Amino acid sequence: MITLHEGGVFLTGGAPSAAGPVTPEEGRKRTMAWSILQAHNTSGDPDHLQIRFDAMVSHDITYVGIIQQARASGMREFPIPYALTNCHNSLCAVGGTINEDDHVFGLSAAKKYGGIYVPANQSVIHSYAREQMAKCGAMILGSDSHTRYGALGTMAVGEGGPELAKQLLKNTWDVNYPKVVLVYLTGAPKRGVGPHDVAIALVKATFASGFVNNCVLEFCGPGIANLPIDYRNGIDVMTTETTCLSSIWETDSVTEGFYQTHQRPEDYRELHPADGAYYDKSIEIDLSQVEPMIALPFHPSNAYTIHEFLENAADILANVESDAQKRYPKAHVKLTDKVHDGGVWADQGVIAGCAGGLFDNITEAADILRGGSTGNGAFTLDVYPTSVPVSLELTKIGATADLLETGAVIKPSFCGPCFGAGDVPANNGLSLRHTTRNFPNREGSKPAEGQFAGVCLMDSRSIAATALNGGRITAATDIDYEPIHREYHFDKGVYDRRLYYGFGKADPSVELVMGPNITDWPKMQPLAENLLVELAAVLHDPVTTTDELIPSGETSSYRSNPLRLAEFTLSRREPAYVGRAKAAAEIESERLAGNAPEKLTAILDKVGDGAALAQTTQFGSCVFANKPGDGSAREQAASCQKVLGGLANICYEFATKRYRSNCINWGILPFTLDEGVSFDYEPGDCVFVPGIRNAIENGVENISAQVIKRDGTVEDLLLHVKGLTDDEKEIILDGCLMNYYAKRN
Repeated sequence: MITLHEGGVFLTGGAPSAAGPVTPEEGRKRTMAWSILQAHNTSGDPDHLQIRFDAMVSHDITYVGIIQQARASGMREFPIPYALTNCHNSLCAVGGTINEDDHVFGLSAAKKYGGIYVPANQSVIHSYAREQMAKCGAMILGSDSHTRYGALGTMAVGEGGPELAKQLLKNTWDVNYPKVVLVYLTGAPKRGVGPHDVAIALVKATFASGFVNNCVLEFCGPGIANLPIDYRNGIDVMTTETTCLSSIWETDSVTEGFYQTHQRPEDYRELHPADGAYYDKSIEIDLSQVEPMIALPFHPSNAYTIHEFLENAADILANVESDAQKRYPKAHVKLTDKVHDGGVWADQGVIAGCAGGLFDNITEAADILRGGSTGNGAFTLDVYPTSVPVSLELTKIGATADLLETGAVIKPSFCGPCFGAGDVPANNGLSLRHTTRNFPNREGSKPAEGQFAGVCLMDSRSIAATALNGGRITAATDIDYEPIHREYHFDKGVYDRRLYYGFGKADPSVELVMGPNITDWPKMQPLAENLLVELAAVLHDPVTTTDELIPSGETSSYRSNPLRLAEFTLSRREPAYVGRAKAAAEIESERLAGNAPEKLTAILDKVGDGAALAQTTQFGSCVFANKPGDGSAREQAASCQKVLGGLANICYEFATKRYRSNCINWGILPFTLDEGVSFDYEPGDCVFVPGIRNAIENGVENISAQVIKRDGTVEDLLLHVKGLTDDEKEIILDGCLMNYYAKRN
């Protein structure tokens, strides 16, 4: 159903071809990606892009920190439309008033700087951006990894907060021109196969090999015409899980209908690659061959067809148990007991967020369940429409009533089930979710404390089929039902009566409302002549997610208090990290005060005159991970390390550009190792990097270092810092992005 082609390919006469009418160099300029990226490029160099975006979006885990950074760097008003949505920390039970305090801050900031404020439960971030901000040929930057609006003709990118702060300060997003991958769609999906099935199959095919890592996916082909717009959006938002950089789709009358429905016909235009467009790689998807899918913990790529899973459920769940037990020895993991009475039984179904809560997904779930029952056993079904306009239309057409009659529960627009702040299952529960991720503890459990729950990703259609069978996992293709197509009617009035539209109306006289949890960033030091870092965490997992670096869920409520949030760094993966990092930071504080601790000089004595080196050597903590940074764009994955005195990451490669950018923007050295080089070191061992400031300043990419082990032995180590832009060099030298701007102001 999905075929990957490593070599380059032309799109000629609307079909992939090994030969084309032009050279590959000329053909690259015929893609949709080329035309949109170059239209937003301010560098004058087509290979080294400096992008200015048309609009930005942030949610309430990220916007306070972004605005605080930009404000500290001299921002006076928002230069482009910037929407602040309140869809992640809508629950205010954790930490007292702090969530609502941030919402009040957001409204005051929208008034002061000229922003768009979307109150809690009105819309999830990506739904609002689709409904009100996407435009054909435009580019949008969001502080959320699932910022993807390619199916609407908009190239969108999810990045960490500092990249948004740069745009607020009228600077650019800098990236080398990416590879572009053709995703060629043919056929039409079978009844019962939904967008999540296609998306999960695509992630399974591409993630492990890094086939599209940091590439742009360009969707073309005759199969697009067979997909409604919600279907396209549902596939598109999940492209994040392939680790691609962005996406763009051909547009057509269906796309035009979306803009007309949302009362913005002027924002539509046709987008197609020119004949002879050349792509670095290609992927072919025959939609007619896609089957209902299920992604098992702990990644969307750990996927099977539902039928394959059901045939081998005992073995597959035993493997999940074994994996979970290795990760979380305190938990007593038991999932194989879900196999009984001739089936596999789940405890919960959730349809929610930017991927699941779409109008078509929910109406088809209602078609499947109409007249049936979710049962009166352990199984529950919760449905979160993606926005108030969607919820209103579902109510008007009767779909809400149909679902409520079956025992399903309808809830307000909220991203919580997607990142662990809502619908937390019971211990050893198995939850089926049409949401974006199933990383460890993404459902809200605390496995390091002995709790465990598993999330499987499935399409809303198969979740509804499962609910109809009382929780027995069932593919929607095995249910006899007739989907009823319903035209969607968007009522903008519900937004006009509740949202604050302030773009272009900045009022400097407005005072920011600062709750007691909103604090400024601590002072950060510039990079010293030499660097000494102590390993505070050594992680040999194949991939380390940002959720492991800084857990999501209730911990994110503290996002506006850098010191308090930092206490949770790596807490669910390496609980000793915070104590180790703090101890190193205390030594650095004493050094800066002019009293080099004996421990520091003793370590440095192994490589020279310890007392003399202590005068010019910055000391802090370091994280080693094989491949860190898959997942969320949240900058806190890096900023929390820096707040605790973290000065470097060492890895073989970074899982995503956005996490590497977050590290750089917080002044964390992004060191890499050559593949095959052994890193058999432990927490407490130190890495000394002499002359690091001079190396960064002069663009030296191969840097000699020494590992000083706890037993006193010293070993050589070659580190790399590759591909830094001039601005990135200055940011690291200055200590962080805020220092970089403050110095220039």
